[in-house]
Amino acid sequence: MRVVIAEDLTLLRDGLTRLLEAFDFEVVAAVDNGPALLPALLRERPDVAIIDVRLPPTHTDEGLKAAIAARTAIPGLPVLVLSQHVESLYARELLTDSGGGVGYLLKERVSDVEQFVQAVQQVAAGGTALDPEVVTQLLGRRERLAGLTPREQDVLKHIAEGRSNAAIAGRLFITEKVVSKYINNIFTKLGLPPSDDDNRRVLAVLRYLGG
Repeated sequence: MRVVIAEDLTLLRDGLTRLLEAFDFEVVAAVDNGPALLPALLRERPDVAIIDVRLPPTHTDEGLKAAIAARTAIPGLPVLVLSQHVESLYARELLTDSGGGVGYLLKERVSDVEQFVQAVQQVAAGGTALDPEVVTQLLGRRERLAGLTPREQDVLKHIAEGRSNAAIAGRLFITEKVVSKYINNIFTKLGLPPSDDDNRRVLAVLRYLGG
C-alpha cells in the first residue's frame, strides 16, 4: 500500500515512516511543508495520504488546503489528517466531502500503534476513522440532526469512530440484530436508500457531521 506523509516535525515524520514500513506500507513520499505536498499527492496518487493540518510556511491550514485540492483533482483520494488539537472548521471542511476515505486523528493516538495502523487501513479502504474526541467535540458544537433518537445518535457516533456492528453491540450492550435495526432506521431518516455505488455508513457519518 503506497503512502504519502506530510509532517514538519522530523522525528515524527521519520517515526511514521519506519512504523508504516514495518507493517509493509510503502512510503513513496515524505514532505515537510505545504507547497511540496500537493505536487507529491498529484504525482504519486497514493493509496492513502497522512497529513498534518498545520504545515510550513504559514503553520495554519497548509496541509488541509493541499488535501482538499488533491481530492478535487483526484476524487476520493484517501486522506488521514493528524492534528495536535481538534480544529472543528478544518475537520468539517474535509469530512463533509462525500467522497469518503477520510479520517481525523489526534497525534497522541499515534502512540497506539495497532489503532493507528487500523485507521490508516480503514481510510485507504474508503472508510472513515475519527478520533473519539474529534467526534465528541464536533457533535457538541452543533445541533443534533433532527429525527434521530438518542440511541440512534449513539450508534452513529460509534460508526463515525469506525466500529463494526459487533463492536457497537458490545459497547452498547445490545445484540448485533438490534444494532442493524438502528442502522437501518438511521439510513431511512437520513434519506440514504440502498445503493451498489455508495457506502451508506460513510455517507451517514458525513451527513451527520456536516449537518
